[in-house]
Amino acid sequence: MRVLIFGAGEVGTHLAKMLCNANHDVILMDEDEEKLQQIEAHYDLMTIVGSGTSIGNLKEANVRSSDLFIAVPPFQDMSILSSILAKKMGAKKTVSRINNNEYLAPDNKEYFFQLGIDELIYPEELATEEIVASLKQVGTRQLFEFSDGKLVLFALKIRDNAPICNKTLAEVSTMHEKQNYNTVAIMRDGETIIPRGNERFQHNDLAYIITTHDAIPQVLEDAGKVQFEVKNVMILGGSLIGVKVAKLLESDYNVKLIEINKERATKLADILEETLVISGDGRNLELLKDEGIKKMDAFIAVTGNSEVNILACQLAKKLGVKKTVAEVENIDYIDLAENIGIGTLINKKLIAASHIYRLTLRSNVAHVKCLTAVDAEVLEFVAKENSKIIGKPLRKLGLPKDVNIGGIIRGDEAIIANGDTVIQPDDKVVVFALPSGISKIEKMFA
Repeated sequence: MRVLIFGAGEVGTHLAKMLCNANHDVILMDEDEEKLQQIEAHYDLMTIVGSGTSIGNLKEANVRSSDLFIAVPPFQDMSILSSILAKKMGAKKTVSRINNNEYLAPDNKEYFFQLGIDELIYPEELATEEIVASLKQVGTRQLFEFSDGKLVLFALKIRDNAPICNKTLAEVSTMHEKQNYNTVAIMRDGETIIPRGNERFQHNDLAYIITTHDAIPQVLEDAGKVQFEVKNVMILGGSLIGVKVAKLLESDYNVKLIEINKERATKLADILEETLVISGDGRNLELLKDEGIKKMDAFIAVTGNSEVNILACQLAKKLGVKKTVAEVENIDYIDLAENIGIGTLINKKLIAASHIYRLTLRSNVAHVKCLTAVDAEVLEFVAKENSKIIGKPLRKLGLPKDVNIGGIIRGDEAIIANGDTVIQPDDKVVVFALPSGISKIEKMFA
């Protein structure tokens, strides 16, 4: 597939890397020549210094032969205009990043479709959904649901008090009469491992596990996680994400939101009907204590500053808050935040990149999920009638080493995959894949 990306910020750059790893023909356009030189030195792609709003630059990039045009510049207006021009000039499919929620209303999306924009991506909306999902199941770092929750993937930090610590995957599978879950990946010391039966869980591993809703209590018990109900939530930062999270939570939780800007705090107090909005500096320990942080079940830091979010979550944990969520937009800080024990990490740029990446997959892919702490993707494929993946037990398929199949949804039934599992036509299959394995497994489903 020939993909033209306008915007070499973190979303565009991450997308370019993902697509290069999947052997797509990638052209990256930006007005900043230095940014382009940096990525061109490490990846096999073409770069063009220019703007997606310039007809001349789009002609230079041969936009008319593009299968997909992705607009992710820093400004919404540039994103929308460049996609309209690209479609009019012959691009087969266009995607625009936006920052206005009203554009996503079904009637309004139709306007953009008529203008030539096939897909709108609102990173703040996607990040909000992920934060709210993370509060549904405490004890987890990330949580994703597939097919309305029939299968669940979550990340769990393994400590030395966990019953499964120091046991191999094969030993763990014999702990219960029925195999209730499948470990598809382990993050250890900065390395992502696709585990086999002889892999042993170690202290501080971040394990990615697929299970069913009914089996979640068993998985959490095996991982040594104590359950508790989230009722009181404190949000640091009245950003777009902070406001969206508060709106979604305020009817079911006791929510406090701290915003450092007095004028914005006053506006938010009018917008958020059931949220207590406090004007103050969330880095002030005395303020946090006065506002009852020790009584909070969850603390969500979504200011525009990654360092502040990380430090605030660390402080909240020291004060006894069990569940913390930090927005970490500086990708270089993600490993640091994970290693020092910050709970759920949110990076809206990586989430947006994964959402867009789904459009480049040729097979029938229902979903692509971003895993913030690891360089990997979780994909939900739909098995086709004549694909190589069906008809044989998984152990006989010769699956790539950088791929793991976690579970299958067959009608209303959820199946945890093992070596004897046979995929059938129309099965929805949840697959964990490193970048090097995505194109390989995609061919097996094609």
